[in-house]
Amino acid sequence: MANLIILESPAKINTIKGYLGSNYRVIASKGHVRDLPKSTLGVDIENGFEPHYINIRGKGDLIKELKKEAKSANTVFLATDPDREGEAISWHLSNALGLNEKNTKRIAFNELTKSAVKEAVKSPRTIDMDLVNAQQTRRILDRIVGYKISPFLWSTVKSGLSAGRVQSVATRIIVERENEIRAFIPEEYWTIDVSLHNTKNKTLKARFFGDKNGKLSLTCEDDANRVLSAINNSDFVVSKVKKATKQKMPAPPFTTSTMQQEASKKLGFQSQRIMRIAQELYEGINLGPEFGGVHGLITYMRTDSLRISADATNAAREYIRDKFGDEFYPENPRVYSQKANAQDAHEAVRPVNLGFEPAKIKKLLTSDQYKLYKLIWDRFIASQMACAVLDTVSVDFESGGYIFRSSGYTVTFRGYMAVYEEEEDEKSGDDELPQKSTRLPALNEGELLALDNIDPQQKFTEPPARYTEASLIKFLEEKGIGRPSTYTPIITTIVARSYVKRDGKSLVPTELGEITTEIMVENFPEIVDYAFTARMETRLDEIENGTATMDEVLNDFYLVFKKELDAASENSKKKSIEIPAEETDIICDKCGSKMVVKNGRFGKFAACPNYPECKNTKPLGKDGQPVVKKEKELVAADFKCEICGGDMVLRTGRYGSFYACVNYPKCKSTKPHNKEIGVACPKCGSKIVTRYGKKKNIYYGCEKYPECDFSSWDLPLDKKCPDCGQMLFKKKGKNLIVCSNKDCNYKQETESTKNEA
Repeated sequence: MANLIILESPAKINTIKGYLGSNYRVIASKGHVRDLPKSTLGVDIENGFEPHYINIRGKGDLIKELKKEAKSANTVFLATDPDREGEAISWHLSNALGLNEKNTKRIAFNELTKSAVKEAVKSPRTIDMDLVNAQQTRRILDRIVGYKISPFLWSTVKSGLSAGRVQSVATRIIVERENEIRAFIPEEYWTIDVSLHNTKNKTLKARFFGDKNGKLSLTCEDDANRVLSAINNSDFVVSKVKKATKQKMPAPPFTTSTMQQEASKKLGFQSQRIMRIAQELYEGINLGPEFGGVHGLITYMRTDSLRISADATNAAREYIRDKFGDEFYPENPRVYSQKANAQDAHEAVRPVNLGFEPAKIKKLLTSDQYKLYKLIWDRFIASQMACAVLDTVSVDFESGGYIFRSSGYTVTFRGYMAVYEEEEDEKSGDDELPQKSTRLPALNEGELLALDNIDPQQKFTEPPARYTEASLIKFLEEKGIGRPSTYTPIITTIVARSYVKRDGKSLVPTELGEITTEIMVENFPEIVDYAFTARMETRLDEIENGTATMDEVLNDFYLVFKKELDAASENSKKKSIEIPAEETDIICDKCGSKMVVKNGRFGKFAACPNYPECKNTKPLGKDGQPVVKKEKELVAADFKCEICGGDMVLRTGRYGSFYACVNYPKCKSTKPHNKEIGVACPKCGSKIVTRYGKKKNIYYGCEKYPECDFSSWDLPLDKKCPDCGQMLFKKKGKNLIVCSNKDCNYKQETESTKNEA
């Protein structure tokens, strides 16, 4: 019997099969197979926070298949992802499938390569219950917070709201930044730039710095005028020339956080998109026969480690020396120091095989895969290269007792910059004079320069920038809130729940997000406290490391949480908060009021605020603007409205087409649209048309009604009876043709007539 390998993702199946051969059956669990129930809390708080897991709905057939495969296997290898979540999935699989401990092994690999997979199979281990308990604790904490606080929000704000332990903190971060922006008071300041030239007519620019005592700020026009008066018609003397050679170190290889930040800034990708593409690169891409089929291209993408394996370091050294030359590799391999709370179970995010250069396999990747893979590749190669060497120069010019400064640098040895340069954070406030690659002419102390132009400018300080996904992830990481695997779900959740919305790249709190945050801060200050949330992450790490237990962490948390929950419940009886409607720029075309945004079963729509007096509504598109329906071209009838004399136009209703007055709704005159059936009236010879009865049933009558009263429920046919020569009819609802003459017994069975209305 074959061995069985159970993965998380079906995308890895073919890759693993190719590495291990026919003696291994490979199947996927497609993520979790068990979880806490959705309908109840699922945690017995009174009995040691015992979780009650159930099989996930829709996974029944898969579990049966997995059980059948496991029963017939020699050994079952649980090969879920190498992190807490993956370890918990293996544990749940073991329980759900009733696996025997003797022939069940846990394996994990940081990269999807043949050597890594085979080595993992050779060195299996048991399930790490510390990792499992760390995941269980996070799940139970999040469940308690969500299921206990959400009803409080329903009673105080509105039904349908939900709270999350870390999501509420992330929302608070964005709300507080918005409050900073609103409270910001711009302050005036001035800059003075001058254009100078030396005796060789070489020009340069300098900016006001201060005086001989140091840096000065120009806070008003009077300050600027004082300087302008002093330097007007005055020479500029070189008072100081400072030259230096600096080395600039490369950035370390990517962690999950830095990969998301850099891909957001350089590629413009959202974090969810980044992690989806990274997952594809990790799980394997089919590179065709030229490159040996399916290969995982990067190491595991959920990591906060900067560690690089010795094999990867050696491969980078050989690649850099071969591609760029010995001078581009440092004397010693680069090793980057870890952060205090970093988990070192995995390496940094890097390419697994330097033989798969991005340019060589570009045609085999999607556009997104190529862009992210090249970013990871370039960052890793650069991280192992020599420093860049910069020649810097700073020159001070004295004029009228004031100092102006010009500085710049040139790159004399590119080093790692031949491959990669880190994207700088967006700046706010004063933009400094460009410095990169600024070449200043050779200048000596005491040298005189002439003034060409003076450019004073009034400016104002700017508020802090709104968070983008990149800057929010950076803040979360710096504060120790969340972990690499949680950054993307945090952002996705707060946007999906309408606590935050996107404005271009910026994350902006909604009114709902602001009110909910205010309530959470007032009633659950510990839950939304940055330090408290970070401490909980540390406690989860302690469970993983075996220095704390699940019971200890949950009990300590619940003591604090229960007090806040009880107090909040008392507050909810005293007051409730109504969320103001979101006003739009759309004017109600019935009463002239500004319409507001409402949520309905089919999404958002604009409604008149004067409901129920005015019931006007408009559907909204994804852009928040009214959906404009294209009006059909109206076909006018050859007769006028009998009430107001207006045109009658053809319209379509629930029961078919009809004529209506063009002045509707002022004039509600209608007439049926009677279709001709191509048969002459047997009484007067006019045309027979379709008509509608009281119950909207179709019947047939003469167009000259009421002058001619011919009518029939049966369909008149343009055929004569072969026995008596009278008109034939097709019986309604039957495949039977009969004669209109009651004294004639002619009948004929036939197929359904096609032109029956």
